[in-house]
Amino acid sequence: MRLTLNTDFGLLQIVEQDGWITNLSIVSSVASGLENAPQTPVLEQAARQLQAYLSGDRKTFDLPLRPAGTAFQKQVWQAVAQIPYGQTASYCDICQAIGRPTAFRAVGAAIGKNPLWIVVPCHRVVGQSGALTGYAGGLTMKASLLELERRFR
Repeated sequence: MRLTLNTDFGLLQIVEQDGWITNLSIVSSVASGLENAPQTPVLEQAARQLQAYLSGDRKTFDLPLRPAGTAFQKQVWQAVAQIPYGQTASYCDICQAIGRPTAFRAVGAAIGKNPLWIVVPCHRVVGQSGALTGYAGGLTMKASLLELERRFR
């Protein structure tokens, strides 16, 4: 099941499978297959929480998540999920958090495969100097999400 929300940040697609949110991303345009399916309680809950986040009324999420990935990717995503609202962490910080202090490339690759944008806030991961670095949604989107959180912190 899919639900697509029109937001100030673009179209936000939420995918649910068997009661679990498996994918959440911002898509640039409506393409074939992105039509809204009948809403389920989980999709409705996700939509409410995401809209509240985007309006500055929500800082954390409480959703049933089941992203597909390797054990390593899931470990990285769990570390990313611990970055507090309105704050950032470096790739080095994530490496340290998972006990792999030299795994920068692997951590970067895992973050790049994050299927749960915003909820697992990969936009909060920055370079060691604090510079904005890669983001699947583009650096403009990353900067916009960080600015939203700074504004409502």
